Amino acid sequence: MQGIRTADILTAVESRLNTHNVRYTTGRRAVVESLAKSNGPLSAAELFSKIGLAVPLSSLYRSLTVLEEAGVVARHFGGNGLIRYELAEWLLGHHHHLVCTDCGSVEDVSLPLSYENQIHDLIEDVGRINSFKPLSHIFEIEGRCLSCT
Repeated sequence: MQGIRTADILTAVESRLNTHNVRYTTGRRAVVESLAKSNGPLSAAELFSKIGLAVPLSSLYRSLTVLEEAGVVARHFGGNGLIRYELAEWLLGHHHHLVCTDCGSVEDVSLPLSYENQIHDLIEDVGRINSFKPLSHIFEIEGRCLSCT
């Protein structure tokens, strides 16, 4: 996202897991590494195909759960009930997603500060109108990617 090196992400995750008394197993490291190198959120099946047989599918799901509980991984619910995972915002920086409704690909996208400010103001207004205090937001744009158009 913002030019963060994979090695720095791995070190930050190791530190975070240590503070949560969670072991940084080879499988968890493989999950973090795969997510750090991706251009957007990945489903468990996509992660499994990237990681290969080094991490059994059942271990992959356990690793995703543990990493999510430790605040390292964020879960996103996509179309057709597909759940995708990505590294938490504190690791990658704030960003949004372009979601292809045809092939299901998800691409990370950062917006200029002026756009972020407009989105922030809109979210604050919606919260105020509904007596709700927004804490964060996820902005996803659905459409067709270049490969599907």
